Amino acid sequence: MGDAIVGVVANPLSGRDIRRLVTQASVFPTAEKANMIQRMLTAFGAVGVHRALLSTDLGGISAAVYRACSRHRDSDARWPEVEFLDGRPIRQTAQDTVDAVRRMVIAGARVIVCLGGDGTARVAASAAGQVPLLALSTGTNNVFPAVREATVAGLAAGLVATGAVPAEGATRQAKLLEVRAGDRTETALVDVAVSSERHVGARAVWDPATVSQLFCAFAEPDAIGLSSVLGQLAPVSRQDPCGVTARLAAAAPRQVLAPVAPGLVVPVGVGEIEPMHPGSVHAIDARAGVIAVDGERELTFGPADQPAVRLRADGPRCLDVPAVLAASARLGLLTTIHQPPGGAHDRHG
Repeated sequence: MGDAIVGVVANPLSGRDIRRLVTQASVFPTAEKANMIQRMLTAFGAVGVHRALLSTDLGGISAAVYRACSRHRDSDARWPEVEFLDGRPIRQTAQDTVDAVRRMVIAGARVIVCLGGDGTARVAASAAGQVPLLALSTGTNNVFPAVREATVAGLAAGLVATGAVPAEGATRQAKLLEVRAGDRTETALVDVAVSSERHVGARAVWDPATVSQLFCAFAEPDAIGLSSVLGQLAPVSRQDPCGVTARLAAAAPRQVLAPVAPGLVVPVGVGEIEPMHPGSVHAIDARAGVIAVDGERELTFGPADQPAVRLRADGPRCLDVPAVLAASARLGLLTTIHQPPGGAHDRHG
């Protein structure tokens, strides 16, 4: 097994953005995030993970886990040693996630689990490199992260971290979108939206009437968020090599009822739709505006910036939980057979 290390980074601010003021979206509580981590730690220990690295925060997640550590270790000797990544300033921005994941990679983490929404997964992926990433949903628009019980996710992460299930057959390479505006570059795991608004403001994009172009790495019919618009017209799966792009306009003859945020289903006008092939560059038509990546406005641009979007096939390595546990079943990794006293030979002899 070697030094089987799993890193866990939890965003205390995920599930708390402006969309909760304009929709009926639920708030994902800090206590449940802390409980999820505790359930994962129990699962890690059950399959032989002896060390876990945990990000620290000011929202109460790491403090709750810290309080639980001695209680759990007293009752379950298999609980892993938990190392809290403190000693660095906490900014309460996405940079906290980036810094924590980089420290986990340097420390030798074999799997990184991130708790958050699409934005958290995006920044965690940018720092994880080729370390397998498992994104669990605790955010608002949860298209990329999985909605999965933390205990099961912990078993899968632990089996890969210990090497019981080889990472090569238990991960898949995700696609990503790269957007350039002048000398600035951002990436997205799900979608890039071009907004007519001129300021970043509250960051979250929830009104499709302001969006003139949409680029999707994948677009699933049962998704929520802007990618759901194209998921109804030109579905593209996560496994497909291509992506899809379209121009949006309120006056377009083709209208789609799309769930663009929890509790918000609105008609969206869709014009020309085109496939996006890996490596191909698609120009942004607008002369000025704001570019949102995975639902959050990040880049402002003007006429001199010549922004463009490119689909890449070299996104993060994502842990495939069903594949891991299917391999575990084939190999009998979670199965123990106890022979009766005397063994089978004596019983039939």
